[in-house]
Amino acid sequence: MQKLVRPLLFTVALTGIGSLLAFTATLSLKTEPDAPKIAEGIKVPSGFSTTIITEELNGARHMVVSKGGDVFVKLSKLKDGKGVYRLRDSNGDGVPDEITGFGDYKGTGIFIKSGYLYTTSNSAIYRYKLNEKEEVINQDQPELIVSGMVDTGRDNSKSIALDDEGFIYVNIGSSNDACREVGTGKGIRPCTLLDTVGGIWRFRADVKNQTQKDGLRYATGLKNTVGLDWNTKTKSLFVLQHGRGQFHDFYSNYFTPQQSATLPAETMYEVHEGDDAGWPYVYYDHIQKKKMMNPEYGGDGKKMGGEKALNPVAAFPAHLGPNGLLFYTGKMFPARYRDGAFIAFHSQNSEMKKGYFVAFVPFKNGKPSGPYEVFADNFAGIDLVKPTGPVEHRPCGLAQGPDGSLYVSDDLNGAVYRIAYQKK
Repeated sequence: MQKLVRPLLFTVALTGIGSLLAFTATLSLKTEPDAPKIAEGIKVPSGFSTTIITEELNGARHMVVSKGGDVFVKLSKLKDGKGVYRLRDSNGDGVPDEITGFGDYKGTGIFIKSGYLYTTSNSAIYRYKLNEKEEVINQDQPELIVSGMVDTGRDNSKSIALDDEGFIYVNIGSSNDACREVGTGKGIRPCTLLDTVGGIWRFRADVKNQTQKDGLRYATGLKNTVGLDWNTKTKSLFVLQHGRGQFHDFYSNYFTPQQSATLPAETMYEVHEGDDAGWPYVYYDHIQKKKMMNPEYGGDGKKMGGEKALNPVAAFPAHLGPNGLLFYTGKMFPARYRDGAFIAFHSQNSEMKKGYFVAFVPFKNGKPSGPYEVFADNFAGIDLVKPTGPVEHRPCGLAQGPDGSLYVSDDLNGAVYRIAYQKK
């Protein structure tokens, strides 16, 4: 376990009464509030404000916030040998004064449910018992829930969500874009990759030492769904699929470079047991609003397919990399945000010159009720049309605080943001 306490601003040591004064100084400094750093470059709607609560967690991926306000962050890169960090703000000033690291594995997934903190590596799921304040009881001895999930080193994030029936859902993505035969432009039929990747697997959340073979392939035909969340209103799982790429690279006779930059859509699905979203056989064209055959399986950019494949409930421009999904249930934000979906887009669309933002999709009666809108923007820190330097931050994970504030992680330079709303 690693524990980093924010250093004192000064020390007091006087002969004879040094120890007493030092004790007093420590108390006064610990309770004296700091001013959180304002993220002035982040653009949010009127009434909202964004602060930076840390800039120390390189590789910050998904997050969860306990009922006591502790922020647990999962890292894709170990920091001082640890892959899970707890940020605690003991005096309520908006600045963590205690940062604790544990878990010697990197990964993405993290979730709190029924008295446990669940975390993932790129091949396993662990859980830690929590006390009544949702503090981890034994950070050095997690229970191993699942091991041996496929990890090819690419598109291998094991994002997770839990329902109210004791099940845990995990993304097992495919590193292969199109299930293509090596050295050819033809797709493998049937695609044998789907036996072990390209879908959502379900496991018991309270059974130790399971393997991937013990799980149920809950939904298939999903190339890679880094962002997923259990919707407590619909009592169903929603996922965000990363679309495939390289249309023009392999099939320039069918697709122009511009088409390759604008297709296929990034898609949101509501999935249930047995659903098939169609990958690798079909993709979704958000411009034509149709499911199309992939060129590996006879498509030419015009041929439709996937009649039995699941339809997306929402679609977004290509290559934006939706990595975080959160259904908002808080009361801090205006009522129009209640039960809607926030999405963290981790990349950019080169044709639109747009990306690296948090979007909002309004929901009504369990379905999207309008188009997506940009909620928090300019994480890139540069003009994407005429860039003058590298991208500074990439939104990845989302979490809701007990007060209804929204947390956003940055897996490029290690920032965690808090977005709050105050009525005028």
